[in-house]
Amino acid sequence: LSGPANSWPLNNRGRTHTPPASCFDYDVLMLKRSSKSGFMPNAYVFPGGMLDSSDFSSEWLDIFKDFSNSPSFGLRRVKQRVETRPPIFATDRLKLGSPIPGEVAFRICALRETFEESGVLLLCSDELSRWRTLVNQNPSNFVRMCRELEVLPNIWALHEWSNWLTPAGTYGGTRFDTAFFICCLQEIPHTLQDQREIVRFQVLQSYQAEEFWIAPPQFYELSRMCRFPLHKDLHKFSSQRATEGCEQWLPVVTKDEHNTPVSLLPGDKLYPMDSSGGAEECISTDRELKDCQDSGLHRMLFLGSHIINLQITIAPKYNHLLPVIGEALPHDLDSQL
Repeated sequence: LSGPANSWPLNNRGRTHTPPASCFDYDVLMLKRSSKSGFMPNAYVFPGGMLDSSDFSSEWLDIFKDFSNSPSFGLRRVKQRVETRPPIFATDRLKLGSPIPGEVAFRICALRETFEESGVLLLCSDELSRWRTLVNQNPSNFVRMCRELEVLPNIWALHEWSNWLTPAGTYGGTRFDTAFFICCLQEIPHTLQDQREIVRFQVLQSYQAEEFWIAPPQFYELSRMCRFPLHKDLHKFSSQRATEGCEQWLPVVTKDEHNTPVSLLPGDKLYPMDSSGGAEECISTDRELKDCQDSGLHRMLFLGSHIINLQITIAPKYNHLLPVIGEALPHDLDSQL
């Protein structure tokens, strides 16, 4: 395709054809969670993990001393009004006792967790293997590592992408308010799994999302990335769009007239104005779901244990991308490899 990557025709059901594999010149790093994990066992996810109090430690002020006088340590200002920002970003961390802005701490967390899980870290040093063991043992060793090696974690390479909140009552009851960042590298980094939470790495191209069992938020975001087969275009878009902000997406789960699980997302005609995030919320009748099939859609249909079908007929907010939507296929990695 020689035209812009986002110019493929979109019909009234929000469907486009995924560009051919030969169009893609980049890969996406995914990690397979352990079967023993209490949250999404066996699912392929993006690298990352939970915040630690050390991510908000005042010790980072010394590490970033050359940037401490700049708002958010030199990160670009997001244009989104604070009252419309997701709570994870809008919370005033200084009032909670931390001098480290949330936008900085979340990026530190993302870099640290990616280092713990995969061995990938956005800085160069021959001593990383030893330090990775120490950081796995205690997250607070991450700031100690940066101080002793006299390095800065590259928070500026992470661009704000989206924010997902786990519905209540799903995945064993564990919930996460998750900020997604995107980072584009010129070369595939060396990886080393942690043998605990992560049992496998998979470097794939975004169009391959339908060939794997991938967690629903990751499946949605990979489908968005399919709009840009070229690495340089994805990098340019993600960097420019990041200052627009994002909204928090809390999926609301119900069922259609065929008893098929449906995950409604903000903007869908049937999405409740005040959602508690509970699973299996009774928000509509079967007829209402059926009657809304052709307009005001923003939902995921779960046609099987590993099969997702996206239905989208609304425009995305904050200058974000519509996913490229193809036919729903099983996400069975073991049958592929």
